[in-house]
Amino acid sequence: MDRVRKIINAGQAWEKGYYGEEVGVAVLDTGIYPHPDFEHRIVCFRDYVRGRNSLYDDNGHGTHIAGIIGGDGGISNGKYMGLAPRCHFIILKILDYRGNGNTEHVVRAIDWLVENRRTYRIRIVNISIGMVLHAESRERIRLLQAVEYAWDNDLVVVAAAGNNGPGENSITVPGICRKIITAGCFDDTREQIGKSPLKPDYSGQGPTDHCVVKPELVLPGTNVTSCGVYPAMYTQKSGTSMAAPMVSGSIALLLGKYPHFSPADVKLRLYQRTVDLGLPLSKQGWGMVDIGKLLC
Repeated sequence: MDRVRKIINAGQAWEKGYYGEEVGVAVLDTGIYPHPDFEHRIVCFRDYVRGRNSLYDDNGHGTHIAGIIGGDGGISNGKYMGLAPRCHFIILKILDYRGNGNTEHVVRAIDWLVENRRTYRIRIVNISIGMVLHAESRERIRLLQAVEYAWDNDLVVVAAAGNNGPGENSITVPGICRKIITAGCFDDTREQIGKSPLKPDYSGQGPTDHCVVKPELVLPGTNVTSCGVYPAMYTQKSGTSMAAPMVSGSIALLLGKYPHFSPADVKLRLYQRTVDLGLPLSKQGWGMVDIGKLLC
């Protein structure tokens, strides 16, 4: 995260006093470990897999995602601080210890989020998961309808582009949804991934079947160090799963400054303030998030 924060100019938000206060971020993933970097900011936890009440993450993916969004970096002396270190979390465990889940859990979780969005001041929904395009069409439609329902009910939905690139139309579901914000990676090069199991140019690319530009945004997503599950208090992961929470964290900072923004306002602002990296449209969409430009 120390590398990422410099690339996307996160420090410019903190210099202006924006840390994501009062912004609730829902993370639909494998759960969360009660890491010290989250302090007392996990305000709700719901387990759709095993029905437990206490915090846990039997995979580590969800904890890593939450750390990128808003870990405060306390036990690393700030080195691995996330982007919005004063946001609060609503954690919905929809994936098991292998990272597998089903559409029913996602739909139920989103229905609950919409119903309780005012109670927990939920503004953002991070979905760093993806269903392959050849999945059963009925399941795809249900998932796409669910994320559109969240968006239409004033929740900014951010999804990962998936790691099935570099071919065209390789964005996973629900990232193909035209309304929500989809995040890819621009640092998925052979030099950057090193010995990672991911192949070069792994980031999913558009356009979609309906010629929608996807992803909208690209960020660093390779070899990102963030919160882990004890005893590994920090761990390194790669993928567009890491890029999506960077967008969510950036939006939390934006909503800290402009709390009245609607999802459409957020999307327009991102469109207007990105940095063109000179990559093909199918790869970078609008470009890279720059938090300094986003908040100016």
